Amino acid sequence: MRDFRDAKAMAQTLRDSLQIKSISISHGESLELVSRMFGLADWNTMSAMLLADRRDGKTPPARAQATGLQTGITSYPAVPLRDLVPFPTATYPLFVGRPKTMQALDHAFERQREVVLAIQKESGTDEPGEGDVHAIGVLAQLLELETLPDGTLKVLTQVNRRVLIHRFVTGSGAFEAEVAALGEGPIPDAPELILRAVKRFERYAAARDIRIPGIWPLLEQTRDPGRVADIIATRLRLPMGDKQSLLATLDPVARLKQVDAFMDFGRPLSPALQATKLRALGYATERHHQYATLEHLLLALLDDADASAVMQDCNADLDAMRTSLKAYVDRGLNNIAAQDGREAKPTAAFERAEQRAEIHAHELGRTAVTGANMLIGIFPETRSPAAQLLAEHRISRARVAELITGNASET
Repeated sequence: MRDFRDAKAMAQTLRDSLQIKSISISHGESLELVSRMFGLADWNTMSAMLLADRRDGKTPPARAQATGLQTGITSYPAVPLRDLVPFPTATYPLFVGRPKTMQALDHAFERQREVVLAIQKESGTDEPGEGDVHAIGVLAQLLELETLPDGTLKVLTQVNRRVLIHRFVTGSGAFEAEVAALGEGPIPDAPELILRAVKRFERYAAARDIRIPGIWPLLEQTRDPGRVADIIATRLRLPMGDKQSLLATLDPVARLKQVDAFMDFGRPLSPALQATKLRALGYATERHHQYATLEHLLLALLDDADASAVMQDCNADLDAMRTSLKAYVDRGLNNIAAQDGREAKPTAAFERAEQRAEIHAHELGRTAVTGANMLIGIFPETRSPAAQLLAEHRISRARVAELITGNASET
């Protein structure tokens, strides 16, 4: 009788059988279907079991009883998490109030200070049971415990490694988890992927105003793509489902490729915005400025159909804005003037605004970045005269976002 270790062969058999009936599915879809046949959530979970099997030379546990054998199981106190997906190497403060979780922490401090952090499928579940947590969790070390004035606990945890949750126990007075260790095998070589992901995160962090940790310069020299993926994933602003998918991806290269893809917000500029950007650079070049600033950009956006329409809907006085901006770029930027005749380049703030615009267009599902998206990119640069002028004319980020979203829903 076949068991879960035959999953890939079964997936191919399924595809062949369906092909005879003129039903075509991809290899990935067949793997997902076979995983569900064994009562598992997805192929990531099945893959975890296969890796554990290859590592130990034994049949690993399966939470859904894919096989009857149970080996290599260790029981730990458990903490179910509602709205956090933790990754190895990171430190997390947890706020605990459920009685069974508090009891689990007591048990952990009596033992080796190790707990399993299990991610709930639904945050609203107050008493998670066997089927309410994901199969892939993490083993963490308890560092500090503090009792808060309201009787709840704050605990600082250091995540060590991924585990496969065989069984989540809720019957006693404390949450427990029976788990098997997971290994990722030898560290694969992926220097180009690591470098690309690190550079892309630097752009992502700048656009999102995310503080880059002090160890960041060393990441480019790190050989382990899985570790780089986990460090970046900790800081990505993603839905819980996407983060859980990253946690459940055991192949280090595949995980870093997923992380890299999540940060790929590249969107082409619309023809109108491309013309607006060239106009902004031209304003700077004709004034012999070395750089095009946000003020050159905003001046150009006044004649951008998408941006000007949004500003007019905010009841802004575009003529007054134009007068103020021209006065500033004519007389307020002498410090960046040059006489070498070179074309102006965008400042770092200009480039950050463009990156934010790309992200905003991506989040709206737009295929191209418009001048309206570019307005969104200017607001975080609060020290710039451009952002201050928008505020003076009562053009707020919230209102612009509302207008853009409204326009997006109409198209």
